[in-house]
Amino acid sequence: MFAAVDLGSNSFRMHIGRHEGDTIRVVKSARDPIRLAAALNAEGYLNQQAITAAVESMARFGAILREYPLDAVRVVATNTLRVAKNAQDFIPYAERAIGYPIEIITGEEEGRLIYMGVASSLGLPDEQRLVIDIGGGSSELILGKGSAVQRVESFSIGNVNQSLAFFKNGVITESAFEQAILSARSHVEDSIAPFGKQYWSKAYGSSGTMRAIAATIAKNNIGDGRVTLKNVETLKQYLITRGNSNRIDLVGLKNERTPVIMGGLSVLIGLMRELKVDVIAPVEAGLRMGVMWDLQLRATKRDRREESVEDFAQRLQVDTSRARQVAAAAVTFYDLLKPVAGAYGKHLLWSGILHEIGLAVSHTGYHKHSAYLVANADLPGFTTREQKVMSMLVLGQKGNLRKVGTLLYEPDFAKALLALRLAVMFMHSHIALELGELSLQQFRLKMKSKIEFDIKSAWVAEHPTVSYWMEKEQEWWRDVGVDFVIRTS
Repeated sequence: MFAAVDLGSNSFRMHIGRHEGDTIRVVKSARDPIRLAAALNAEGYLNQQAITAAVESMARFGAILREYPLDAVRVVATNTLRVAKNAQDFIPYAERAIGYPIEIITGEEEGRLIYMGVASSLGLPDEQRLVIDIGGGSSELILGKGSAVQRVESFSIGNVNQSLAFFKNGVITESAFEQAILSARSHVEDSIAPFGKQYWSKAYGSSGTMRAIAATIAKNNIGDGRVTLKNVETLKQYLITRGNSNRIDLVGLKNERTPVIMGGLSVLIGLMRELKVDVIAPVEAGLRMGVMWDLQLRATKRDRREESVEDFAQRLQVDTSRARQVAAAAVTFYDLLKPVAGAYGKHLLWSGILHEIGLAVSHTGYHKHSAYLVANADLPGFTTREQKVMSMLVLGQKGNLRKVGTLLYEPDFAKALLALRLAVMFMHSHIALELGELSLQQFRLKMKSKIEFDIKSAWVAEHPTVSYWMEKEQEWWRDVGVDFVIRTS
């Protein structure tokens, strides 16, 4: 059983689902209309009222989660927490309230997960499709075929920020609508070509905004009841005649949607005009369903992150032999160190594979370039936090240890970093390690209040340069207050 929590710009939502054959059946849902995007001030800070409401919501969600025997939970935050300058002040309180880590995901990762949710509900493995998702603070366009994502673009326009910018105090005019539509088109026009009609056979809308607009058109008998450009333009004209959001009276449109329907509709019209979309089919599944499918795939060893690392390494022409040697040795050293939780095992493996990607930029300071690339690349499946951790491991693979900051004082991270440094050191010494050598008979490695490394003198004699690197390593650890004791026998 899996749970997906979506900290959106307009609402916080949660699904709890059970995997059954080819589907995930939702057994519990929850929703709180927190309206984070509307709580951002002009300087980009969330106000205290919204933060308090958000933490209270997390506590309620946490209480629900504790009622179920869950195999995995993933809490993802989208656009507003991507841009809020005080997001990192809020997140620790929210994490304690819900009892799980919160991942601020990129717009591209959001789009990938949205598409996974849509594709899982549609089936149709050969269908070439476009998915449009209009959220509170951002909108995503995703092109794909069947279950495969082919292209994702995320744009910083959504129903909340458009409504606040162009329909102040709920006032609706023809001029405001056209300005809002032009604004939406200006955001996407330079990136729209790869999503042209020649690349897909059917367009879908996955967001709550899209479903609300579709329901409003259908229930109020607008045109033929479908989401066509003609029908959304008719809905726009109706809203203009009302003059203010507090005078909108439409069957099926919930009160909470009324203040932001203009912004969402302006983005939709802008996208439909720019993309020349004739009709969009609303679909129920989206981000939360995608998150649950991603958890299911991870549980069955089909982790999208593995593919991302392999693709990235190949794209930057990583020396596969060296990368695999370092990655395997690092993981084995990490196991010898007996980490408490082992939370960094996979990230250490991936960091080992990517530790030299910076060579594509420059041989000088390659580890710094590698760290930057790992932190900032579009790596589908990874969260910003995961990429930061991997970036710090890669940055700390050699040289002084102060640059990794406070992470060094987290015991399991320090063990992962030591493991990677030793693996890189042995590779640089041209030691062709067989993993069979890395055993308690060949090495003894401990890290508690100090590092203890026992190695057979005969082995050291065969690889003389490693003694030099070991002495340097002792100096680096001593510089951060950690004794590194090396014994030979």
